[in-house]
Amino acid sequence: MKLSPKFKGISLLAAGAVGGWAIAHAAGLATAASGNADSYRLGNLFGEVYERVKSDYVEKPDEQKMIEAAINGMLTSLDPHSSYMNAKDFADMNIKTKGEFGGLGIEVTMDGGVIKVVSPYDDTPAQKAGLMANDLIVKIDGKEVQGTLLNDDVDKMRGAVGTPITLTIVRGKEDPFDVKLVRDVIKIQSVKYNKEGDDIGYIRISSFSEQSDTGLQKAIASLDKDMDGKEKGFILDLRNDPGGLLQQSIAVSNAFLERGEVVSTRGRKPDQVERYTATPGGQLTSKPLVVLINGGSASASEIVAGALQDQKRATLIGTRSFGKGSVQTIIPVGNNDGAIRLTTQRYYTPSGRSIQAKGIDPDIVIEEPLPPELQGKNVSTEGEAALNGHLANPNGGTEGGGSSAFVPEDKSKDEQLKAAVAFLHGEKVVTNVVPNKDAEDKTKAN
Repeated sequence: MKLSPKFKGISLLAAGAVGGWAIAHAAGLATAASGNADSYRLGNLFGEVYERVKSDYVEKPDEQKMIEAAINGMLTSLDPHSSYMNAKDFADMNIKTKGEFGGLGIEVTMDGGVIKVVSPYDDTPAQKAGLMANDLIVKIDGKEVQGTLLNDDVDKMRGAVGTPITLTIVRGKEDPFDVKLVRDVIKIQSVKYNKEGDDIGYIRISSFSEQSDTGLQKAIASLDKDMDGKEKGFILDLRNDPGGLLQQSIAVSNAFLERGEVVSTRGRKPDQVERYTATPGGQLTSKPLVVLINGGSASASEIVAGALQDQKRATLIGTRSFGKGSVQTIIPVGNNDGAIRLTTQRYYTPSGRSIQAKGIDPDIVIEEPLPPELQGKNVSTEGEAALNGHLANPNGGTEGGGSSAFVPEDKSKDEQLKAAVAFLHGEKVVTNVVPNKDAEDKTKAN
């Protein structure tokens, strides 16, 4: 996601400030100039329906609500990540990207008319209540979410700090069950770190907010000082990191790269190509590095993983990532009326691959064994490819993406982490074999 200054001031349908005839007329003038008769006809159709509702609906309609719903419907018909934000939602988003906001601490998307959990954030009410990637939220405080707008549902889940909320969850083939939570101030400490043993630095990035780059710099400096520069290597944990700001993913990648491309983004037109390269002077460009990923690693975290893998800077361990390979630009519209989140580009790793609806395969596949209470239950994300209306991968091929998103809280039971530590200690690490997994994952090894 990025907020591009060049898009500021662009308006869409005047954000509901004008009537249906004016909308249709303006659309007609603009499209007539370009000779697009179909667009002129559709603009008139919209205006006709709008005026009919205004004049004949059984009650006086809320015109602002109608226009906002129409705009959001237009955008959500494009792909799962494009949407409209009114002024309040836009302000909330700006607060969230700064790393502090109120609510439950959960990244969600809309899928099949219900809310799908992408990932809960660390140390939040959502994580503590046991919500997991791929859970479906079908009711909020007993009210169905089917047919509602995602922004409205997110607003309901935020609410006042200290107030309770009940979410009805569907997990795999299980019967729906209720989860009771209490809203809290969500302070996303996006970077955490510690030593693993005496010679390995462990860095966890849970999301890419405005704090991530400075948090990473602090983590690297502190760990290097603590181990007196004698560490055998570092582990960068991006598991269940749902992404965030594009520029932060570039800055994080730059800390580990001395040179070369980090990511490129490409729009619809051939000349809409932007390339982002590493600049010399990264803090950690030579020490051995392992990156942990899983089915909850999406978007910005996939940019980092893909860059470090393609540049052969790191070894990736874990399971296939989510597969969100598109960039959303936040475009303010109207006169402080809100903004649209519009998918404007796909991103590509340094080798030119798009991971859209495919994900990134780790170099060494390690599955986390499930504890008895989760045996037989669905703890995997189906990935971007399972979202209705997702963009196709421009390179073609079989779609996929997504995998297990389970990470044990007890580090002594974390097989992916243990594999990373062993790898950095020079031990041979190969794919573990987990029952009921497809043959492809079973046979991969380093």
